[in-house]
Amino acid sequence: MEAPLSAGTGTHTPRGTPSTDAGTSTASSDIASIDYAALKAGTPAFVQAVEAALTDFFRTRRAAVEPLGPVFVQAAEALVLFVLRGGKRTRPAFAWTGWLGAGGDPTEPDAAAVLKACAALELVQACALIHDDIIDSSRIRRRFPTVHVDFEQRHRDRGWAGDSEHFGASVAILIGDLALAWADDMVHASGLEPAAIARFAPVWALMRTEVLGGQLLDINGEAGGDESVAAAIRINRYKTAAYTVERPLHLGAAIADAEPRLVEDYRTFGTDIGVAFQLRDDLLGVFGDPAVTGKPSGDDLREGKRTVLIAEALQRADRTDPDAAALLRANIGTDLTADEVEHLRAVLTGLGAVDEVERRITDLTEQGLAAIESSSATQAAKQQLRAMALAATRRAA
Repeated sequence: MEAPLSAGTGTHTPRGTPSTDAGTSTASSDIASIDYAALKAGTPAFVQAVEAALTDFFRTRRAAVEPLGPVFVQAAEALVLFVLRGGKRTRPAFAWTGWLGAGGDPTEPDAAAVLKACAALELVQACALIHDDIIDSSRIRRRFPTVHVDFEQRHRDRGWAGDSEHFGASVAILIGDLALAWADDMVHASGLEPAAIARFAPVWALMRTEVLGGQLLDINGEAGGDESVAAAIRINRYKTAAYTVERPLHLGAAIADAEPRLVEDYRTFGTDIGVAFQLRDDLLGVFGDPAVTGKPSGDDLREGKRTVLIAEALQRADRTDPDAAALLRANIGTDLTADEVEHLRAVLTGLGAVDEVERRITDLTEQGLAAIESSSATQAAKQQLRAMALAATRRAA
């Protein structure tokens, strides 16, 4: 008899969370009530509009999911919960602004289709996060158990045969795959004109390949012990910058059929701001406040992430302080106590690595802003992108 994967103790299921069941949706905004002309990235209304588009799409999946039975229904609902549980909706915001900046008209009927295509980026993000949590052995995401931990706990609670951790990871891999497949489905069901889809598709394909390649570079760098700053920056470029800012802007420009020069300027801005965004994330991974970030403090140190911050610290320590270099290499990637994390923070700061990363963030942000300022994007888009760039590179979470 088929056993459903019902929620166990590892699952936090907020009341009223939308599901693939159209009859139970309680999305904060309905897709039909969105005022596209007034929609502005970075506002609560934009976040609600993206979530409404996602909720509307999830409703359409019910017919495909239900015939497979309760096991798959509940796995799909875990994905829905994950996607709608929170997030800044950064990627759809850059794509939408890229479209507007390239001449997209939010008063035209195709605005709804554009928003749906932009919202599909949240499913790519869901895939990346779910798989990243498995790779990094992370157990908390947005203050909830990660997906693999959730299903690991369900397995354990039921006393099922086999290894609970392996089961959790296996299910989470498939849920991440489902997110990526549904991202494609959502784009193709968005209602974009065929010509727009034809311009959009090659950029979308490049973005998917780049983020997967960036993830592989990250794994390879950690395993191989590549400590160079250049390797860490390359990972940032492809694992984060490409699909967080650069390609979303490029996708928006492609829908609007933007001129090549604007696409080039968008990509320059996107690369610089995207790398700066990741550098800020690297600092938060070591120095962030858990109450704000939603992740345990010092997690990047325990996981042994080869970030630009760590690469810069090791490079400096090798030149000036061999004892500090030995300390970092012996402790990063181990199960550190809170006091040990605090000590390593002091070492990183004392070596000047934190200041160097802050300098890089400042320089990249200025370069990115210069590129967008000299571009042919609309003045409103330039102003919006400037605000988004500063928010992304100065954030605390």
